Amino acid sequence: MNEPTLRIDGEVDGPCELTFADLATLDAAAQVADVSQYDPKRKGAAVRLSGLLKLVSAKSSAKYLGLHGTLDNFHASIPLAPVLDRGLLIYSLDGQPLDTKAGGPFRFLIADYAACHTQEIDECANVKFVDHIELTALKGFDNRPEDDAQHEALHRG
Repeated sequence: MNEPTLRIDGEVDGPCELTFADLATLDAAAQVADVSQYDPKRKGAAVRLSGLLKLVSAKSSAKYLGLHGTLDNFHASIPLAPVLDRGLLIYSLDGQPLDTKAGGPFRFLIADYAACHTQEIDECANVKFVDHIELTALKGFDNRPEDDAQHEALHRG
């Protein structure tokens, strides 16, 4: 089986694909040893979104963050500025690659999403099964629930 990769592209100067090992060796300033300090319901090691965007040299034209999960065909496109310093990509649990049972291969978490103060960023912007991050100038594809009934159905299924 192939090692899961995270593809980062779009409005960047250096698009890339990263593995668990690549993420684990990113600069210490980009690392978060345990995300439970930000969300007690979550565990694992993560890299800061700001560190990932520095790595790929995000262009100033990048205004939206596209989070794509192929496994469940879930996509979110959210404003970049409010999550730049709050976004975390969980990649490891107990020193091992993040398993799909925990939302892997990579799971995006917004530390205190309500503090972003925008309706475009809600609990469903915390995306499981992420394998592609896309920076765009305009809002991209987003299939998150649009009302309470859709949201409830998503979490029931």
